[in-house]
Amino acid sequence: MTGPASSALPQLVFEATSAYAHRANAPRYAGAGLTAIDLTPAALGPLVCPAVNLMAHLDAPNVNMISCGAQATVPIVDAVSSVVRVPYAEIVASVASKSAGPGTRANIDEFTHTTSRAIEVVGGAERGKAIIVLNPVEPPMIMRDTVFCAIPADADIDAITASIERRVAEVQRYVPGYSLRAAPQFDEARDSWQGQARVAVFLEVLGAGDYLPSYAGNLDIMTAAAAQVGEVIAQRRAQKVTA
Repeated sequence: MTGPASSALPQLVFEATSAYAHRANAPRYAGAGLTAIDLTPAALGPLVCPAVNLMAHLDAPNVNMISCGAQATVPIVDAVSSVVRVPYAEIVASVASKSAGPGTRANIDEFTHTTSRAIEVVGGAERGKAIIVLNPVEPPMIMRDTVFCAIPADADIDAITASIERRVAEVQRYVPGYSLRAAPQFDEARDSWQGQARVAVFLEVLGAGDYLPSYAGNLDIMTAAAAQVGEVIAQRRAQKVTA
């Protein structure tokens, strides 16, 4: 929370428990006049990815950070859909089992449902699907995400690639460990894909390692995205108070 309860500055609370807990807590935050930045997949407020749609929800009393997988992949889906129609997008988020605590494990169903919806609502795909993999490999793996987008057979590959690269750079401003593992890969149209072509994007999220282990990029990207949202909301509201 920022500032004492009597302060004229905006009051923010960051919820990082579980979807179940946030559903119980949200009415209390609202009653206390607090803006909730929800790091659980409860999705009571608008779904927000800072690099995509933060500016549209600065005055919302409750904003939802969706999931770690969404923060990594939805900006890429949006980058593609801003260039061409995306009838279908699928993401796979793979994280180290050691970086998935009891809250994450309890929220697997909410993760898949909320992230799938974010692929559509925020990312702009007509239909979305999300999969999470908790990998017990030793030593623990760095978070990796794969994005598949169906695209028109005649899509402008250069324009899509440029849009993806710009979006990666935007996310890196608040998540320095976010990167492409390879250039976007394009597959030609196939009859089995209803005549659509496909682009595959391979991402890695390396944690800062300042408190959490560097392999816990899934936790870093959520906290970094939430901090970015909180900072921008606080700045905007502070400007209104002092205007």
